[in-house]
Amino acid sequence: MWKRSASVAAAAVLALAAALTACEAEPAGPRAGAEPRPAAAGASGGPAVVAPGKPGEPARTISPEEARRAVPPDTPNAADFTYTQMMIVHHGQALEMTKLAARHASSTRVKQVAARIAAAQAPEIGAMRGWLETNGGPRPHAGHDHGTMPGMATAAQLTRLGEARGKAFDELFLTLMITHHQGAVTMATEVLSEGNNIRVEEMANDVIAQQTAEISRMRAM
Repeated sequence: MWKRSASVAAAAVLALAAALTACEAEPAGPRAGAEPRPAAAGASGGPAVVAPGKPGEPARTISPEEARRAVPPDTPNAADFTYTQMMIVHHGQALEMTKLAARHASSTRVKQVAARIAAAQAPEIGAMRGWLETNGGPRPHAGHDHGTMPGMATAAQLTRLGEARGKAFDELFLTLMITHHQGAVTMATEVLSEGNNIRVEEMANDVIAQQTAEISRMRAM
């Protein structure tokens, strides 16, 4: 995803520019026996910054001012708000399912995986709610319905899960939760390509890493 790669590269350029500017402001004394080495000059007369090129393109030398302008703003867009609001609901359903597992699962391993899911997703809900508050609160998102989110269990499936016991519960829980996790990974992958905010990107990457690993564990049970 070039957009995200470019953002990371630009951030690295800005950090390097700041470091070089600081070095210029407080030059260290020359080492004994060493000849002074003048800093490479950028377009504005300050220290030059080497900016990574796009894939297949060479690096180029730019001024610190140009490096700062190269860092794109990470202002949240509609995709960031939609993802965050819908993932809060998505995670909420997972917590409902893990509560049932604590009461009705017969397998210790199923109870353990449910406990790990609850321990991970409850704080993530808090983080996403905090992000929304910081960025002005929930926003309307046309064309999206919580009931159509990928991986969500239907009301009938949740009723069946609540009524199941023992091994039947364990099997249904794993089936529904694997599907649920796959849906979360799909949503997180989409926001990585459509969103713009770095914090949302970080949260989405966490979802992909954690839930992909959990899918593998549940499939092996």
